Amino acid sequence: MRFPSEKELAMLREKYPIGAMVQLIAMNDEQAPPVGTIGEIQFVDDAGSVHIHWQNGSSLAVIPDVDVVEILTDIGANF
Repeated sequence: MRFPSEKELAMLREKYPIGAMVQLIAMNDEQAPPVGTIGEIQFVDDAGSVHIHWQNGSSLAVIPDVDVVEILTDIGANF
């Protein structure tokens, strides 16, 4: 596993800001929330994983360039 550089981490943290809402498009993991599940970004860790609190109670992180989420701009954290 390759860890991201500081510059790459900064870019990820800008793209996935804390509190932003996302919708799951695709994740190849047996523990994944259902496609379409909405969640709130909690943080991006030093490995570049985006930690999300999903509306179904899951807290599974997504891996950029492996999993796919869509950032939502018109939904607040109301779950």
